[in-house]
Amino acid sequence: MYSTVLFLWIVTLTHCVLAGNICSKPPEVPFATIDVDKKEYQPGEEVTYTCRPGYVHQSGTKKYVCNWSGRWLLNTMKCTPKKCPFPGLLENGKISFTELTFQSTISFSCNPGYILNGARISQCMADGRWSGTPPHCQPVTCPPPQIPEFGVILYHTLKPGNVSVFQDMIRFECLPSFALLGNETAMCTANGNWSNIPECKYVTCPTPTGIENGFINFVVRRTYGYKERVSFGCNGRYVLDGPRESMCEKTSDWSIKPSCKAPCKIPVKKATVLYKGEKVAVQDGLKEGIQHDETISFFCKNKEKDCVYTVPASCIDGNLTVPECFKERGFFSSVFKKDYAERTQCEDVP
Repeated sequence: MYSTVLFLWIVTLTHCVLAGNICSKPPEVPFATIDVDKKEYQPGEEVTYTCRPGYVHQSGTKKYVCNWSGRWLLNTMKCTPKKCPFPGLLENGKISFTELTFQSTISFSCNPGYILNGARISQCMADGRWSGTPPHCQPVTCPPPQIPEFGVILYHTLKPGNVSVFQDMIRFECLPSFALLGNETAMCTANGNWSNIPECKYVTCPTPTGIENGFINFVVRRTYGYKERVSFGCNGRYVLDGPRESMCEKTSDWSIKPSCKAPCKIPVKKATVLYKGEKVAVQDGLKEGIQHDETISFFCKNKEKDCVYTVPASCIDGNLTVPECFKERGFFSSVFKKDYAERTQCEDVP
């Protein structure tokens, strides 16, 4: 009898002790749920934590047990957001983002001249994928270009459907006698318009005037159309200096005309000079002188070395200056002394 009473007393006492050690609701883990959610737990009861959709278990234990002291062990479990893959590059555009984790967003934009085709924003979903379909940047289109009056499009790259897109180029040309005013090319711009279209203007020039000491070849007294040309020539021994042709320009004026440069008389009576690589007597072979831009070389004496050297002199529009070192020989010196051109050449220029 006594033993039965003692047993019942121990059981009752144990029950009271255990009843006082019941665990309360387990601590919350950010972004996680428990499998058994209630207000009280008996010692020995176990709960399992599971990360919510969009989060993954990073560290710590998933299962925890209510111990006999009525407390839960220190919870170290962590759930972190899932990561979505790097979205890649957007051709002709850019992708902006700060994070690539669950619920974060990325935004798409296109470079000037391109339009976004598709969603502007995409979100990282719980399954680790980006929402929607990746957009793309398509070029801005331009309407058919306006053709200037009396003009033609020289080249135009045609695409399917004859559609012009951003940075497409076209080139213009005007009909004969019409001058193109403005840029000869136009481009499909970022705002969907063509850059400035040129104008074709009818241009004529009056009958060209002649040049001094020269003439115009086959000129006819009439008006001349844009880009028509005339050619010039010079009289006698005059030399043409400048472009041989002149053109009717879009300003209704002729382009720069040439001029006729005069020949030069050689201002010495008797001397031997170098002309085109040969020794020539002025009094015999160069009575008419030389033409503009031609050069002759005079022989000068180096008294110290008793040798001669040459100094060039050029004809510039009728003017030729004899070098100071040249001394024209008189009658007696030309009879009794050897011509400078026949004397020993100096090895180096003094």
